[in-house]
Amino acid sequence: MARINTNIPSLIAQHNLQRSNEDLQVRLERLSTGLRINRGADGPADLIISERLRAEIEGVGQAINNAERASNVIATAEAALAEVANLLTSIKALVVQSANTGAISNEEIAANQLQIDDAIASITRIADTTSFAGLKLLDGSMDYITSGVSSTAVSDAKIFQASFGTAATLPVTVEVLASAQTAQLFLSTGSASLTSSVTIEVAGNNGVETLQFVSATALSAVSFAINRISDSTGVVATLTSGGAGAGTSALAFTSATFGTDAFVSVSKLPGTTGGDFFQVHDDLSATGNVVNRDIGDDVLALVNGSLALGDGTTVKLNSSSLNIELQLTQAFAQATGTEQFTITGGGATYQLGPIVESKQQISFGIQSVAASRLGNADVGFLSSIVSGGSNSLVNGQASTASNIIDEAITEVSTIRGRLGAFERNTLQANIRSLQIAFENVVASESSIRDADFAIETSKLTRAQLLVNVGTSVLATANSTASNVLALLQ
Repeated sequence: MARINTNIPSLIAQHNLQRSNEDLQVRLERLSTGLRINRGADGPADLIISERLRAEIEGVGQAINNAERASNVIATAEAALAEVANLLTSIKALVVQSANTGAISNEEIAANQLQIDDAIASITRIADTTSFAGLKLLDGSMDYITSGVSSTAVSDAKIFQASFGTAATLPVTVEVLASAQTAQLFLSTGSASLTSSVTIEVAGNNGVETLQFVSATALSAVSFAINRISDSTGVVATLTSGGAGAGTSALAFTSATFGTDAFVSVSKLPGTTGGDFFQVHDDLSATGNVVNRDIGDDVLALVNGSLALGDGTTVKLNSSSLNIELQLTQAFAQATGTEQFTITGGGATYQLGPIVESKQQISFGIQSVAASRLGNADVGFLSSIVSGGSNSLVNGQASTASNIIDEAITEVSTIRGRLGAFERNTLQANIRSLQIAFENVVASESSIRDADFAIETSKLTRAQLLVNVGTSVLATANSTASNVLALLQ
């Protein structure tokens, strides 16, 4: 057909050339950006998934940075605690030296006291000044805040981790199910004195000692002799009433500490003569079981409904929401009952996951290591061994000071151990896990959004050829109308 008003082949050529140009532009855009998805029209569903993956990549990447920063915080605190530990060990050496009063003068003891004063001041200074990016680490700023703790029930509460969830506070309920007990043995002689000479062996957690008594020695004198060496044995003797008859005297041998680790052993020394009357029982009556050794009992308690680990009068709970150690008073630990208090805040919260929710956050508490906080109410605090303190060396309290320092060393070592465990088992493990997740999410996002250059290059070549061919065909289609002129000649 020969028409000049309408050139259908030209229209067809124009349409295909336009499509080839559009395809060419797509290939050029993808090769220039490196992305297969540049706008929603390139793949609506793929764009939605890709944007979600991109948000997750940013979250995981920031979570890795958070964990690494938290690791730096813990490393800073642990390094400062290492210096505190060094100071404590040097103080321990000075105290032990000062106890050698037979070979050291009062002037040397006073000089040692001055060194101890300086070391303790340094410990408090470290506690006050150790910081990371303006955050105080060891002055108690990162410790938890409690309210309603009864001093008659709980003498010390150490909270290492608490998860509040969406709540503002965390209530803690302590219910004693079975009381803590000391190890205890009883001797009933039927009179207020020994009926014959006897040599006994007294053993406890601190050691063993042998004592000799002659016939008719008063039980009060026996008690006095045992108590004089209680620091060497860990056994305390008490004169009491009971035994075979009403009003008769008896001796109670009690361990100085509570729990299954505490024991008392009292027996007649084998191979010695006399002392046939010396039979120790497990209760106050002479009809009880004849035993030579007894152990104490740990307190059995529930904390927030979970069975806590008892250690003497101390209860410990480590759950997903609460890691706590409570030192119960003897009165509360030896009686069944319930005590409540509240954790109102505090602690250091670390965001370790890509989503801001409680299960991807870790809360960790760091107690103060100031001299006034190292130690406990039972043995005393580190601040009490400075000049003018009740347990200073110049006051002749080397033994008590040594016990306080041992407790302080244990506390600092425990904090360092917890920090190390938190860094190694929580932070470093979290970083490794997040890095694997980061790699996988990035790979998934890349497979959806990134352009395959091999494919795009081959398609670019095809599009270029089609554009060139389309241009040539369009020129040919436009020239076909001129053939009509031959009919007019």
